[in-house]
Amino acid sequence: MDPYHRKSSGEDTRNGRDCQFCQAMDPNFYQRQPIDRMVLSKADDCASAHLTEDGYIKHRLAELARRRSAMGAPGSVSRCA
Repeated sequence: MDPYHRKSSGEDTRNGRDCQFCQAMDPNFYQRQPIDRMVLSKADDCASAHLTEDGYIKHRLAELARRRSAMGAPGSVSRCA
């Protein structure tokens, strides 16, 4: 029992955890504010799971950078004659 006399369901009661996607993709991840690094603890590592708007935006920027690197640099697309 906790101080409010609720039964513990054995789950973590934190609201958030570090976003694993951002941690892997963003070289400046640890320079972010701690709250901007966090996602909802029971959600996937997606942009909409971030607790703050800044975290959401930085996640989306990391997704775009990943897409850009997968597609190659702009201008390197081969064009048919």
